[in-house]
Amino acid sequence: MKIAVLGTGDVGRMLAGRLLAGGHDVCLGSRTGESEAAVAWMAEAGDRASLGTFEQAAAWADLALLAVSGAHALAVAGRAAEGLAGKVLIDLTNPLDFSQGFPPRLSVCNDDSLGEQVQRALPEVRVVKTLNTLANPLMLDPAALPGDHDLLMCGDDAEAKQQVSELLGSFGWGQPIDLGDITNARGLEMWLPLWTRLYRALGTGMFNLHIQRGA
Repeated sequence: MKIAVLGTGDVGRMLAGRLLAGGHDVCLGSRTGESEAAVAWMAEAGDRASLGTFEQAAAWADLALLAVSGAHALAVAGRAAEGLAGKVLIDLTNPLDFSQGFPPRLSVCNDDSLGEQVQRALPEVRVVKTLNTLANPLMLDPAALPGDHDLLMCGDDAEAKQQVSELLGSFGWGQPIDLGDITNARGLEMWLPLWTRLYRALGTGMFNLHIQRGA
């Protein structure tokens, strides 16, 4: 599959490398198409890797991941909108506001979410919210954390969620727990205030939720 990773930060480069290792062709998208971080990644990425602007990466790809900070999510999505039309976009952003220090506040919550804002901004794109509740190393390598643990998702398009589930299954995830339509991104994003406090208390991000079901 041809997959665009929109964002060249630590998360974007890690995801791009893991997707390449999984046998996919990957285009790392950035504002200029040749950021210093992207060029450094490209030098070690191999023949199935490429660089482009957000617009170029989105137009080339079959599926895309939005892997930028929450503050830049809507701007990047807007730049990629034309190329993403009709495609699946995995939104793993969080509306974290560090302006008052750590732990962060949420810039949007309760009656809206960043996932919903991305979907409203991209009405022709099939947005699936997932992976935003995990530390970077776990996103596409669940075996890095021993034992059973769960992935959550939501989105308006059932076919898109199934496609994302199959992709994530190829990296070792079981069937994600589907919370329903994109409004459920509110719950996924509101987990982050507790996640960040657990991170501080535990001294590591290598933890995750496991939902123990009753009989």
